[in-house]
Amino acid sequence: QVQLVESGGELMQAGGSLTLSCAASGRTFSSNAMGWFRQPQGKEREFVATINWSGNTAYYADSVKGRFTISRDNAKNTVSLQMNSLKPEDTAVYYCAASSRFTSVLTRALQYDYWGQGTQVTVSS
Repeated sequence: QVQLVESGGELMQAGGSLTLSCAASGRTFSSNAMGWFRQPQGKEREFVATINWSGNTAYYADSVKGRFTISRDNAKNTVSLQMNSLKPEDTAVYYCAASSRFTSVLTRALQYDYWGQGTQVTVSS
């Protein structure tokens, strides 16, 4: 059974930094794209960041570019999201996602096949 488990979400002050982690089990994703999405309360899930299979290519939503960094450790089957200069508008449930079909960066939710349960990030002003 494939599982993605996120961790690291918490209540933060604006301007702070936080790292989210996602651990995959049940299969390896070392040849596949992975990503992060988020869903603010009452809104649609939105793309945040994605990384290709090797980790040498990443792509970000404009709203987080320059503040967030996605990385992966294929040996550990994990993907992380380093979030700096947090803003109240970053408040959301953050989801880790993995593809079983694609190797390159992916920005659409439909391109991912596995999802975590989410971790809450709340940024207070």
